[in-house]
Amino acid sequence: MKTRTTTLALSCLLAFTALSAQAQTPSSAQATTPNDTDLKTRRLPAVQVRTLDGKPISTATLPGVGQGKPVIISFWATWCKPCIAELTNISEQYADWQKETGVQLVAVSIDDARNAAKVSPFVRGRGWTYPVYLDQNQDLKRALNVNNVPHTFLLDGQGNIVWQHNAYNEGDEAHLLELVRKLNKGETVSQ
Repeated sequence: MKTRTTTLALSCLLAFTALSAQAQTPSSAQATTPNDTDLKTRRLPAVQVRTLDGKPISTATLPGVGQGKPVIISFWATWCKPCIAELTNISEQYADWQKETGVQLVAVSIDDARNAAKVSPFVRGRGWTYPVYLDQNQDLKRALNVNNVPHTFLLDGQGNIVWQHNAYNEGDEAHLLELVRKLNKGETVSQ
Protein backbone atom coordinates (compact mmCIF):
# COMPACT_ATOMS: atom_id res chain seq x y z
CA MET A 1 0.00 0.00 0.00
CA LYS A 2 2.84 2.35 0.93
CA THR A 3 4.60 1.64 -2.41
CA ARG A 4 1.41 2.25 -4.35
CA THR A 5 0.85 5.65 -2.62
CA THR A 6 4.48 6.63 -3.25
CA THR A 7 4.20 5.63 -6.91
CA LEU A 8 0.98 7.61 -7.29
CA ALA A 9 2.52 10.68 -5.66
CA LEU A 10 5.63 10.38 -7.82
CA SER A 11 3.47 10.04 -10.97
CA CYS A 12 1.49 13.16 -10.03
CA LEU A 13 4.70 15.10 -9.38
CA LEU A 14 6.16 14.06 -12.75
CA ALA A 15 2.94 14.97 -14.58
CA PHE A 16 2.82 18.38 -12.87
CA THR A 17 6.49 19.02 -13.74
CA ALA A 18 5.91 18.07 -17.38
CA LEU A 19 2.85 20.31 -17.65
CA SER A 20 4.71 23.22 -16.04
CA ALA A 21 7.63 22.84 -18.44
CA GLN A 22 5.28 22.64 -21.41
CA ALA A 23 3.42 25.78 -20.30
CA GLN A 24 6.71 27.70 -20.08
CA THR A 25 8.01 26.56 -23.46
CA PRO A 26 6.41 28.51 -26.29
CA SER A 27 5.09 26.40 -29.09
CA SER A 28 5.42 27.48 -32.69
CA ALA A 29 1.68 26.94 -33.01
CA GLN A 30 0.87 29.49 -30.30
CA ALA A 31 -0.69 32.72 -31.49
CA THR A 32 0.96 35.92 -30.42
CA THR A 33 -0.76 39.11 -29.42
CA PRO A 34 0.14 42.37 -31.16
CA ASN A 35 2.26 43.37 -28.17
CA ASP A 36 4.35 40.20 -28.54
CA THR A 37 5.24 40.75 -32.17
CA ASP A 38 7.69 43.04 -33.81
CA LEU A 39 5.61 45.92 -35.14
CA LYS A 40 7.56 45.89 -38.40
CA THR A 41 5.98 42.56 -39.28
CA ARG A 42 2.44 43.80 -38.61
CA ARG A 43 0.47 44.94 -41.59
CA LEU A 44 -2.61 47.06 -41.53
CA PRO A 45 -5.49 44.57 -41.33
CA ALA A 46 -7.95 44.62 -44.22
CA VAL A 47 -11.36 45.41 -42.71
CA GLN A 48 -14.25 47.58 -43.84
CA VAL A 49 -14.68 51.17 -42.68
CA ARG A 50 -17.04 53.78 -44.15
CA THR A 51 -16.55 57.09 -45.88
CA LEU A 52 -18.31 60.11 -44.38
CA ASP A 53 -21.12 59.60 -46.89
CA GLY A 54 -21.57 55.98 -45.77
CA LYS A 55 -19.83 54.05 -48.55
CA PRO A 56 -17.85 50.98 -47.44
CA ILE A 57 -14.12 50.92 -48.15
CA SER A 58 -11.45 48.38 -47.30
CA THR A 59 -8.55 49.62 -45.22
CA ALA A 60 -6.27 48.02 -47.80
CA THR A 61 -7.34 50.75 -50.22
CA LEU A 62 -7.11 53.73 -47.87
CA PRO A 63 -5.25 56.71 -49.36
CA GLY A 64 -1.50 56.17 -49.37
CA VAL A 65 -1.44 52.68 -47.84
CA GLY A 66 1.29 50.60 -49.49
CA GLN A 67 2.10 53.31 -52.04
CA GLY A 68 5.69 53.98 -51.02
CA LYS A 69 5.18 56.86 -48.58
CA PRO A 70 4.44 56.89 -44.84
CA VAL A 71 0.83 56.92 -43.67
CA ILE A 72 -0.44 58.15 -40.31
CA ILE A 73 -3.65 56.57 -39.03
CA SER A 74 -5.21 58.47 -36.17
CA PHE A 75 -8.11 57.02 -34.20
CA TRP A 76 -10.31 59.73 -32.68
CA ALA A 77 -13.86 60.60 -31.60
CA THR A 78 -15.92 63.79 -31.58
CA TRP A 79 -16.15 63.65 -27.78
CA CYS A 80 -12.35 63.29 -27.28
CA LYS A 81 -10.69 66.65 -26.56
CA PRO A 82 -7.07 65.39 -26.87
CA CYS A 83 -7.99 63.77 -30.22
CA ILE A 84 -9.37 67.04 -31.52
CA ALA A 85 -6.31 68.95 -30.31
CA GLU A 86 -3.96 66.48 -32.05
CA LEU A 87 -5.82 66.47 -35.36
CA THR A 88 -6.24 70.26 -35.31
CA ASN A 89 -2.53 70.83 -34.61
CA ILE A 90 -1.57 68.45 -37.40
CA SER A 91 -4.12 70.09 -39.72
CA GLU A 92 -2.39 73.45 -39.30
CA GLN A 93 0.87 71.97 -40.66
CA TYR A 94 -0.46 69.16 -42.84
CA ALA A 95 0.04 70.83 -46.24
CA ASP A 96 3.70 71.47 -45.37
CA TRP A 97 4.13 67.89 -44.13
CA GLN A 98 2.75 66.56 -47.40
CA LYS A 99 4.98 68.79 -49.53
CA GLU A 100 8.07 67.80 -47.58
CA THR A 101 7.45 64.08 -47.00
CA GLY A 102 4.47 62.93 -49.06
CA VAL A 103 2.88 61.59 -45.88
CA GLN A 104 -0.84 60.81 -45.90
CA LEU A 105 -2.93 61.24 -42.76
CA VAL A 106 -6.07 59.14 -42.37
CA ALA A 107 -8.35 59.95 -39.44
CA VAL A 108 -10.63 57.14 -38.27
CA SER A 109 -13.58 58.10 -36.10
CA ILE A 110 -14.77 55.53 -33.60
CA ASP A 111 -18.02 57.39 -32.97
CA ASP A 112 -20.86 54.86 -32.83
CA ALA A 113 -23.92 54.81 -35.08
CA ARG A 114 -25.79 57.30 -32.86
CA ASN A 115 -23.03 59.91 -33.28
CA ALA A 116 -21.84 59.08 -36.81
CA ALA A 117 -24.06 61.76 -38.36
CA LYS A 118 -22.20 64.39 -36.32
CA VAL A 119 -18.78 63.49 -37.72
CA SER A 120 -19.05 65.01 -41.20
CA PRO A 121 -20.30 68.45 -40.05
CA PHE A 122 -17.70 68.37 -37.26
CA VAL A 123 -14.86 67.72 -39.76
CA ARG A 124 -16.12 70.42 -42.17
CA GLY A 125 -16.40 72.88 -39.29
CA ARG A 126 -12.79 72.21 -38.31
CA GLY A 127 -11.56 72.54 -41.89
CA TRP A 128 -9.63 69.27 -41.77
CA THR A 129 -8.42 68.48 -45.29
CA TYR A 130 -7.29 64.90 -44.80
CA PRO A 131 -9.61 61.93 -45.36
CA VAL A 132 -11.80 60.90 -42.44
CA TYR A 133 -13.47 57.50 -42.15
CA LEU A 134 -15.99 55.94 -39.80
CA ASP A 135 -15.33 52.76 -37.84
CA GLN A 136 -18.85 52.55 -36.39
CA ASN A 137 -18.70 48.80 -35.75
CA GLN A 138 -15.17 49.25 -34.38
CA ASP A 139 -13.83 46.42 -36.52
CA LEU A 140 -10.56 48.23 -37.26
CA LYS A 141 -10.28 49.39 -33.67
CA ARG A 142 -10.54 45.79 -32.46
CA ALA A 143 -8.21 44.46 -35.16
CA LEU A 144 -5.50 46.91 -34.08
CA ASN A 145 -6.16 46.44 -30.36
CA VAL A 146 -7.02 50.11 -29.80
CA ASN A 147 -8.37 50.50 -26.29
CA ASN A 148 -8.76 54.26 -26.05
CA VAL A 149 -8.28 57.36 -28.14
CA PRO A 150 -6.34 59.18 -29.36
CA HIS A 151 -4.30 56.29 -30.74
CA THR A 152 -1.94 56.98 -33.61
CA PHE A 153 -0.23 54.48 -35.91
CA LEU A 154 2.59 55.14 -38.36
CA LEU A 155 2.89 52.89 -41.41
CA ASP A 156 5.89 52.66 -43.67
CA GLY A 157 5.61 52.87 -47.45
CA GLN A 158 4.72 49.17 -47.71
CA GLY A 159 1.82 49.38 -45.24
CA ASN A 160 3.66 47.88 -42.25
CA ILE A 161 2.91 49.32 -38.82
CA VAL A 162 6.25 50.60 -37.53
CA TRP A 163 5.19 52.80 -34.61
CA GLN A 164 2.17 53.56 -32.46
CA HIS A 165 1.34 55.95 -29.69
CA ASN A 166 -1.58 56.26 -27.32
CA ALA A 167 -2.59 59.66 -25.84
CA TYR A 168 -1.63 63.17 -26.91
CA ASN A 169 0.38 66.00 -25.42
CA GLU A 170 1.04 69.34 -27.10
CA GLY A 171 4.08 68.94 -29.32
CA ASP A 172 3.68 65.20 -29.98
CA GLU A 173 3.06 66.08 -33.63
CA ALA A 174 6.67 67.35 -33.92
CA HIS A 175 7.95 63.93 -32.84
CA LEU A 176 5.60 62.26 -35.31
CA LEU A 177 6.95 64.43 -38.13
CA GLU A 178 10.53 63.45 -37.18
CA LEU A 179 9.55 59.78 -37.43
CA VAL A 180 8.01 60.37 -40.86
CA ARG A 181 11.23 62.07 -41.97
CA LYS A 182 13.26 59.09 -40.75
CA LEU A 183 11.08 56.69 -42.72
CA ASN A 184 11.56 58.79 -45.84
CA LYS A 185 15.32 58.51 -45.39
CA GLY A 186 15.04 54.73 -45.13
CA GLU A 187 15.85 54.75 -41.41
CA THR A 188 14.06 52.56 -38.92
CA VAL A 189 11.86 54.03 -36.23
CA SER A 190 11.34 52.66 -32.76
CA GLN A 191 9.02 53.19 -29.89
